[in-house]
Amino acid sequence: MPNRLATETSPYLLQHADNPVDWYPWGEDAFALAREAGKPVLLSIGYSACHWCHVMAHESFEDEATAELMNDLFVNIKVDREERPDVDKIYQTAQQLLTQRTGGWPLTMFLNPDDQRPFFGGTYFPNEARYGMPAFGDLLKSVVTYFQDQREQVIAQGNKLTEVLGRLEPPPVSDNQAMSAEPLAKLRASLAKTFDSDFGGFGSAPKFPHPTTIDRLLRHWRASASQSEPDIEALYMATLTLTRMANGGIYDHVGGGFCRYSVDRYWQIPHFEKMLYDNGPLLALYAQAFIATGETLFAHTANATADWMLADMRSPQGGFYASRDADSEGEEGRFYVWTPEEVQELLDEGDYPVFAARFGLNEAANFEGRWHLTVRWSIDDIAADNELSASDAAAAIARSLKTLFDKREKRVAPGRDEKQLTAWNALAIRGLAIAGRALQRDDLIDAAANAIDFIRTTLFAGERLLASYKDGEAKFPAYLDDHAFLLDALLELLQARWSGEHLDFAVTIADILLEHFEDGDKGGFFFTADDHEQLIHRPKPLADESVPSGNGIAAFALQRLGFLLGETRYLASAEKTLRSAWQAMDEYPHGHVTLLTALEEYVEHPEIVIIRGDSQEIGNWRDASAKLYAPRRLVFAIPADAEALPGALADRAAVDGETVAYRCRGTHCELPVTSWEALAANLAQTR
Repeated sequence: MPNRLATETSPYLLQHADNPVDWYPWGEDAFALAREAGKPVLLSIGYSACHWCHVMAHESFEDEATAELMNDLFVNIKVDREERPDVDKIYQTAQQLLTQRTGGWPLTMFLNPDDQRPFFGGTYFPNEARYGMPAFGDLLKSVVTYFQDQREQVIAQGNKLTEVLGRLEPPPVSDNQAMSAEPLAKLRASLAKTFDSDFGGFGSAPKFPHPTTIDRLLRHWRASASQSEPDIEALYMATLTLTRMANGGIYDHVGGGFCRYSVDRYWQIPHFEKMLYDNGPLLALYAQAFIATGETLFAHTANATADWMLADMRSPQGGFYASRDADSEGEEGRFYVWTPEEVQELLDEGDYPVFAARFGLNEAANFEGRWHLTVRWSIDDIAADNELSASDAAAAIARSLKTLFDKREKRVAPGRDEKQLTAWNALAIRGLAIAGRALQRDDLIDAAANAIDFIRTTLFAGERLLASYKDGEAKFPAYLDDHAFLLDALLELLQARWSGEHLDFAVTIADILLEHFEDGDKGGFFFTADDHEQLIHRPKPLADESVPSGNGIAAFALQRLGFLLGETRYLASAEKTLRSAWQAMDEYPHGHVTLLTALEEYVEHPEIVIIRGDSQEIGNWRDASAKLYAPRRLVFAIPADAEALPGALADRAAVDGETVAYRCRGTHCELPVTSWEALAANLAQTR
């Protein structure tokens, strides 16, 4: 019989609805039962695309004997970390404090039902003793014995844990202390030390894309461009990493888009899950890198990633799904790998040698006896070896990839988590808006605007934002990341296509941030709103994780909106956030890259260009401006007939019969200009 998860909408929870474990969703019903029965709570947190979550489910949660043990000894709660990042953040931190080990998924925590405080935990536990870990069944018995025999110690440890959680937040610096760009220089030096000069990326295996770090290097290079010695090394670190990733197996050469990370140093074999929250930022990054360098590989990668997002991840309502699983038919990567014989049978006789050389099918297998496609040889070299022109070789490769794509579409696809999360949609919207401008693709801007409208109509109810949508139901009060990422995305979309409604929505989101999330005393933003469910801790996360820091994006976007509208409330909140995070940025710059980008625009204010006039002409000026890589520049083309513009925008008036551009840096504005030549000359002077 299905358990209590059968009525949930989360694909991850529904994966466990037929387990013999008597799972409960997170809620008071489970904790009340545990208190009444005198049992500890077993909290299991994961997500639908998580490979090791599937392994533990198969080994333990689907096993009758293990499930009977869990049901007898515990009240069992299953949580989708994508729906409840508030719960996940708290217990991930608690696990690291308790075990002095890194966290991850599946997360397995044991809680005192009286106060929800954990007393033991870990991540994946095997069904039999191996990997230096006890068998899960033996662990369950030991945990219950400890809970029953050492209750005073359990309570004392819980009290100590919450005390430590409360001290994790660094103290803010005073208003009198100047905040400089010094942490940016520290980060630059730190990245140079860990950079892999052969294969790109930072550190060794496993390697993650870290788009915020690569973006930081591009911005650093651009900021140094007017100096006597521009930081070419920063540009090299960014572009080598982007090139290696685009040619590696972390990128899906057949279908487009990026997998979560590479298990090796060479970007060759990925962990095959595809996450929306990776692909949105990487789409933006490759599009920006194309503008910065003119490298066609970056444009191709951005275009293909966008195409995959629109074709495979977009819902009929206009929002975007969360992820594709790593596994299909019970095997990780099965959907993506090939054999030379299979490919040779599919391709034209003349195309196969070109394709095989390009992607290593004539070399040794690289994934469990099969071949995962990674670029091995350049098109020029392959063309020379096969006595072809480079264009003919490229055409053969393109034809072959299309043939493999059509064949792959007939395979059993990895599962798709069709939750539509506000925060992750915002990352996708931002990427589509940036790529739409950079690649001159109106369809991407259309998709971004439609996704915003989906959020406004479906996930914004009663003047408050919700976090997740699935099967016609929007649920869960939205978190810091939902609001901050959405505000940032709206500002990017407004640069691609002006909309008074979208500006009003941005102001609404900013005001909710200040009213419900801001720490008015110490600065910064809590992860949950002031009227959110009360948990054992209300975190104020500063560091970047798998997604950018919500506090960093909030400071960055509020600062930009504050300068755009001349709204000092937003500027003050951004500055207070940076002051609250100064110690963390200064001591650990590599962990706070998003906040450092906000700091950069605090030290060197962003440049804002407002263009007013006829829609066609202002669009031309905007598009011409977008051909220059200037990451601290915002360009808004506002039609002359736009009415009731708020704040400082009301002063940027249209001029009858002319196109006019207003250019400001922070609070300092220049005289308006009425010719493209004059504006272009001004833009060329930007540092």
